[in-house]
Amino acid sequence: MPKSEAGKTEKRFLAQRDSRDRCSNVAFRLKMEQTSKKTGSNIVLALDFPFEKPENRSNLFAKANRVLDAVHTYLCAVKFNHHLVLPLGVFDGVKKLIEKAHENGLMTIMDCKANDMGSTNQVIAEYYYDAGFDALIANPFIGWEEGLKPVFEVARKEQRGVILLVYMSHKAAYEGYGQTIIDAQTGKQLLQYVSFAEKALRLDADGVVVGATYPEKIKEVHELLGDKIPIYSPGIGAQGGTVQKALEAGTRYLIVGREVTLSEDPAYAAKKIRDLAKPAEQCRKGICF
Repeated sequence: MPKSEAGKTEKRFLAQRDSRDRCSNVAFRLKMEQTSKKTGSNIVLALDFPFEKPENRSNLFAKANRVLDAVHTYLCAVKFNHHLVLPLGVFDGVKKLIEKAHENGLMTIMDCKANDMGSTNQVIAEYYYDAGFDALIANPFIGWEEGLKPVFEVARKEQRGVILLVYMSHKAAYEGYGQTIIDAQTGKQLLQYVSFAEKALRLDADGVVVGATYPEKIKEVHELLGDKIPIYSPGIGAQGGTVQKALEAGTRYLIVGREVTLSEDPAYAAKKIRDLAKPAEQCRKGICF
């Protein structure tokens, strides 16, 4: 399909959304906001652990279960990655952890970075949503037609969320997300992550991911998105990102992993980060004292 025609199909898809689609599209965003207010936290726990031999999978599940028990009162959501999905299975151990998170009033996000052809992405979304995840993270590199479109369609049908990856937190992120490109639809020159942020706004995504290690990128993306689409920022602590800088730049939700999961006292670590975030989040909203 020609690039211009692909752009037209994206516009048609957006134009054809009825009121039911629009309501389901914002359902996850609203639930996240409500959960954050109820728990008094904007911390998303990345429930990640180092590699364990297959014979130790039961220990890995027990460890994840203990951490979740210890820290859930300081969170608003839990993010899962391949660290647990691969060894525990999405419909086995991971589903039990999803249910525990939900029982504790938390939202759940699958960080699958969906990045395949449309038919595959559709199945990926269907399986993860069926397992109970409230949202998944997708990579805009795949484009719209036969790429992101099926993910958004399944999400709206299931009233779940789609969060788009805009700029990662690791050192080599600039090699992909920081490239200067020529936009296929407009012909203008811009940075890749700016293009992704604009796409998130155009598609009314439920959030974007921008690494806390790059507060200048967070600020730039926030200036584009305003408060319409929340920014999720990983990389706090272990990777060098800081709570204050990320929130001051425009982050809404802080994603924290190893600082909590590998701590000798996960509850203390989670509470400390939650408490650091509270005044910084108030200042971000202009309520500094």
